[in-house]
Amino acid sequence: MRRYCLAVLGISETFRTEAGHQRLDTAEMLLYSGHEEDNAPHTQGVALMLSKVARNALIGWESHGSTITKASFETKKEDITMNVMHPTMIAMTTIKINSMRLQSIVEKCPRKDLTIMMRDLNTKVGIDNTGYENIMGRHGLGERNENGGRFANLCAFNKVVIGGTIFPHKRIHKATWISPDHTAENQIDNICIHKKFPRTVKDVRTRRGADITSDHHLVAANMKLRLKKYWTTGGTAYCGREQTNFQLKRKLGKYFKDV
Repeated sequence: MRRYCLAVLGISETFRTEAGHQRLDTAEMLLYSGHEEDNAPHTQGVALMLSKVARNALIGWESHGSTITKASFETKKEDITMNVMHPTMIAMTTIKINSMRLQSIVEKCPRKDLTIMMRDLNTKVGIDNTGYENIMGRHGLGERNENGGRFANLCAFNKVVIGGTIFPHKRIHKATWISPDHTAENQIDNICIHKKFPRTVKDVRTRRGADITSDHHLVAANMKLRLKKYWTTGGTAYCGREQTNFQLKRKLGKYFKDV
């Protein structure tokens, strides 16, 4: 995280249950969300890891089960809050359900705020941006699949630009996933930002040098945005437990297996 100067890092497949936060010895903070049921399996799970700067700017965060988490940050732009949503859509049967859930979360974000969606969406939007010129460039990879069309519609409805299609890069810097036999590669991880802030994102590309023990590559966005320290009276930022009714617990041990 420090090597690539990342303020916020999205992590998928944490295999944690319930939801909570953990302060790491290296000063970063981990906000994690998993299955909410009792005796739930240690599968799926998402998390956001925050640098010290992002941790200090954290206003609040919400857990939305094992596939979506959201955090809000104070910025130095007056009256502008940055809302980061980290959804992951692992099972094909749950993609439509998670898309609807993600839409309901996006709708609650104030229009004046900066909205960012990032990480593994299991969708291929492809190169052809016909009909989606307002939210897509022509620098994607491959061909759009059914889930990619559904995701493109979601982005178009919410006026969110798919960052990985905007900036020209070599093919190796576009592919975010590679098959185990190294014969196929796709662009299925994206970082998306509201089109109201077009000059905020300077670049989006994969960082193949990051050792993340995964068949996915790290996707990083270079953004021109400064976070502002959010002063509180003590304790931690508010955690919204929408759609959950379990207590937050701090657990020790390995905090992630796959970034």
